[in-house]
Amino acid sequence: MSARPSALPQLNDQVKYMSEIDTSLPLIHIEIAYATEHKQVILDQMITPGISPREAVIQSTIEEYFPEIDKQACDIGIFGKAIRPDQQLEQGDRIEIYRPLIADPKEVRKQRAAQGLAMKKGGGSD
Repeated sequence: MSARPSALPQLNDQVKYMSEIDTSLPLIHIEIAYATEHKQVILDQMITPGISPREAVIQSTIEEYFPEIDKQACDIGIFGKAIRPDQQLEQGDRIEIYRPLIADPKEVRKQRAAQGLAMKKGGGSD
């Protein structure tokens, strides 16, 4: 058994050396993405095929950038599309974590209708 380098002793317990990584499992590359009005982060992540998108989010370190994210309950999708809980991840998938809506779109339409305001087709107002 070879000794680990000790140049960075404070990191020795946190670093995985190539000899410790199980290379018998094929890994796939995915991304985990989240954005606010002022900041966007896309994390590269290598995962074992077969884990769910939720498990991938839970394994990610996205909370280091956005501690407000509830990784267990946040809405997620892949490339802007809603996903099933048992969705299989594929090489290159980008899991997007969605922010909660500020206003319910149905409620906003009801309020506009009550005020007599109408949106024209295409969002313009003439």
